[in-house]
Amino acid sequence: MANNTDLKIGEIHNLDRQIETLMECKPLPETEVRALCERAKEILIQDSNVSNVRAPVTICGDIHGQFHDLKELFRIGGQPPDTNYLFMGDYVDRGYYSVETVTLLVALKVRYRDRLTILRGNHESRQITQVYGFYDECLRKYGNANVWKQFTELFDYLPLTAVVEGQIFCLHGGLSPSIDTLDQIRQLDRVQEVPHEGPICDLLWSDPDDRCGWGISPRGAGYSFGQDISEQFNHANNLKLISRAHQLVMNGYNWSHERNVVTVFSAPNYCYRCGNEAAIMEVDEFMKYTLQITLFLLYLIACNLILRQGRLNLISVKEPLITSYERVINFLEFFKSQNLIINTLYKSLLSPQAITSVSHSHN
Repeated sequence: MANNTDLKIGEIHNLDRQIETLMECKPLPETEVRALCERAKEILIQDSNVSNVRAPVTICGDIHGQFHDLKELFRIGGQPPDTNYLFMGDYVDRGYYSVETVTLLVALKVRYRDRLTILRGNHESRQITQVYGFYDECLRKYGNANVWKQFTELFDYLPLTAVVEGQIFCLHGGLSPSIDTLDQIRQLDRVQEVPHEGPICDLLWSDPDDRCGWGISPRGAGYSFGQDISEQFNHANNLKLISRAHQLVMNGYNWSHERNVVTVFSAPNYCYRCGNEAAIMEVDEFMKYTLQITLFLLYLIACNLILRQGRLNLISVKEPLITSYERVINFLEFFKSQNLIINTLYKSLLSPQAITSVSHSHN
């Protein structure tokens, strides 16, 4: 069971109430967010820059405020605390529910501190969130910037990286020419805004590349790094794999550098328009890992059928056309009752094979 020795009975009841509220996609009052962030700081400051994570654990990539897809992720992978989770950053921006998404993950971290690991992504910063949506969302939902300030201060405390059982190195972005060993990461002072350059910036911004060596990143921050760099880093630190997020990949995951690196992206139909799958990586107690993808394109087909039926009045113009699998399933239920979608298609869309697909396993 999770270690909650630092939580009092009253705190546990309060956190359970907050999590229940957040699971309904309802934001917490500003005063509760402030108290939650302060409590989370006390917990996160105890974590190393390289957080040690036990297996089994499910590793997740970018979420980007797609709250309903986060709930679907929990439905597929298992509800916390029954399943251990490691999130590799980018909880906010671009999606419509960044407030609810990041608040839920922080509340789960405080409630089940040993069951949930949340790392920092490049979007967990003051500068980036003022450009890509989180700041504006906080203003819209709370009428001021206080909640944004609370969360961006909390982001400074998030661990930069994690290692699963000493074998799988997890981080948001990639490697740095300033870093050769995990001990060098442990020595960094992470409690600060993400710098424009240097090792902290690189860990959150860099990307793997087909070319060898180090290269200039087209992002304007971090570096590109080749297979030779990944192999050297893994060998020097006795690692088997680098697991990272940060890049949209249409299949939900992508192997690179002769399987020295895997990219995991967990926001399906990114920005509600990209049509990509999402993936999670499940690592069992024997360090066998399995990548699961959500077959999102089936749901795009379903939504297209819905639109063809001319039922646009059912969709609120204030929300994205496709916010979640649950929303599409609700549409399918309605159209099935109206005999507007044939039963065969309906059954195929809701079959277990349509929900998840095991894509790759490795010992």
